Amino acid sequence: MDQQLIFVLYLQLVAFGLVSSGNVCGRPPLAKNAVLSEERRIYEPGEEVTFLCAKGYRMSGGSRKITCSISGKWSTPTIRCSPKLCSYPGPLENGHIIFSSLEFGSNLTFQCMEGYFLHGQNTSHCKDDGTWDVGLPHCEPIFCPMPDIPHFGKIKHIRPMEGNKTRFGEQVQYECQPPFVLFGNETAFCQADGNWTEMPQCKKVSCSPPTSIPNGFMSFAVIREYGYQENIKYGCKPDFVLDGPSEVQCMKTGKWSLKPVCRAHCTVSISRGRVFYNGKKYWIENLPDKKVQHSESVAFYCKDEKNKCGYPVLSQCVDGHLEIPSCFIEPGKAEYVFQSSKLPSEIKQC
Repeated sequence: MDQQLIFVLYLQLVAFGLVSSGNVCGRPPLAKNAVLSEERRIYEPGEEVTFLCAKGYRMSGGSRKITCSISGKWSTPTIRCSPKLCSYPGPLENGHIIFSSLEFGSNLTFQCMEGYFLHGQNTSHCKDDGTWDVGLPHCEPIFCPMPDIPHFGKIKHIRPMEGNKTRFGEQVQYECQPPFVLFGNETAFCQADGNWTEMPQCKKVSCSPPTSIPNGFMSFAVIREYGYQENIKYGCKPDFVLDGPSEVQCMKTGKWSLKPVCRAHCTVSISRGRVFYNGKKYWIENLPDKKVQHSESVAFYCKDEKNKCGYPVLSQCVDGHLEIPSCFIEPGKAEYVFQSSKLPSEIKQC
């Protein structure tokens, strides 16, 4: 055989040994968030493959290419692919945007503040091209219709209405026409669901004819039923004092308010001595009728024997009863007439 032909065959055998199945590369390794531009089952040493970032991702570092080495192994992929970002879609007027990320694949939620409703979809998804699949919605105010008016009642708006509607949170006040009485809340609110809180009722209330009080009288009282908030006046006979309000009123319960009581005056039951009453000293015979009215106080003078001085002790008239202090000693006639300057009320006070 020709030596030149033999040499060519030898070179072919050597070349075939270098690229035998033991030295080729198989499928390339995977790279996170990346795909191959093309893919085969077998690659020869020295061949390269190129990575592309997957949809929704962008290259943020490394190299796109890896190479099949002569030993049949691929070089390590270094490409880095990061998620694309969607821009912040807000702000949402009168609402909130809730999200944890703006990256591709993430979702956000739209919520309106209380008193507003969402016009549009409440969620949006970040697409692979870096845009949101749903645009920004609107938060529109909630309105309530005109509130109902109870029979025999009326309403008062705290603020002027916008046409024939009232915005969420606005309130109205209810009143009843006498003798009708309001039962329920006096104020109603436009709620977040577009409805008013419960309307009160106006009910007729009357009180039975008022009764008299002991030792007293009623002014201009006619024997009849009285309506809610009607008044009756009371007074007391001579020598009695009114304890309590002079007027009573028919209440929404159908009962009269608390009636007063006529309290009796007190008689200062001493024959001789000097007392202190209404900011003034009185010899007992000069005290008008020896009377004081209910709840008034009188001071009686007692003597401190040890220190030779006098001191006053108060006693209060309580519905006809006035207690004389035990320390008070009524002087005899002669002492009272001829030695009055030595009485506890006249000597040096303690």
